[in-house]
Amino acid sequence: MTREVRIGCVQTRPLATFDEAIEEALRLAGDAVAAGAELVCLPEYCGGLKSEGGLFAPPTAPEARHPVLDALRGFASAAGVWMLIGSVAVDGPGDRFINRGYVLDDRGDIRARYDKIFLFDVDLSPTQRYRESAVVAPGGRAVLVDTPWGRLGMTICYDLRFPQLYRSLAQAGAEILAVPAAFTKVTGEAHWHVLNRARAIENGAVVVAPCAVGAVPGGGAAYGHSLIVSPWGEVLADGGDGVGYVVATVDVESVANARGRIPSLEHDRRFSAPEPAGRKPRVAA
Repeated sequence: MTREVRIGCVQTRPLATFDEAIEEALRLAGDAVAAGAELVCLPEYCGGLKSEGGLFAPPTAPEARHPVLDALRGFASAAGVWMLIGSVAVDGPGDRFINRGYVLDDRGDIRARYDKIFLFDVDLSPTQRYRESAVVAPGGRAVLVDTPWGRLGMTICYDLRFPQLYRSLAQAGAEILAVPAAFTKVTGEAHWHVLNRARAIENGAVVVAPCAVGAVPGGGAAYGHSLIVSPWGEVLADGGDGVGYVVATVDVESVANARGRIPSLEHDRRFSAPEPAGRKPRVAA
């Protein structure tokens, strides 16, 4: 028995406006479908991204009137394909927005929404600092969605550094782990491949990681190298460092095979955590 699916990762640029983002996403998604993709996956902030004063400043809109979401729903319906929308910026509480991803079915209906949980607050250098939490309202719920090929777990970008999220998704039945991203060029060169392969290996899951590529208007750059990784950690497709797409055939039945060979998801054990560094040890009364 096989559950083969042709997965396409679309590698768009970070673009400053809705119109630019829509044009590039639809053009490349069409190319991926022409190459046989049945599940088309787009990166984080595929609805547009720019920076202002060192902060993310993508174009935002309410979900009910979001032009990028509307355009991609129309595309999915017309092409008869499922889509992972890595994320778009949706109006949120107060002066913050929500970094929200979607899964669409082949009728263009929204099957799932996921709000990014872990936010990118890092200091890569004295001049390269990111504070996503200053402008983004975080999510608080892990999300699974059933597709024709298997159960898919949704994550976004910086989530990749929190393996407990992926383990919880896998133990709840996720066979495909989605990691849409706009990973920075600096961190991408150092960590992108190894982290995606690790999440695939430790969970015995297919990892699909579409990543934006190129300069961010206003400052910064995204790494590219969109990946499709097998449950055994083999890189099946790598989008390289240019705008475009990659397509690979994945048999989701390979997940059961990998988990049968190394059933580590079933081997959790309780243990006592160590005292945090710097605390005095407890003294028994």
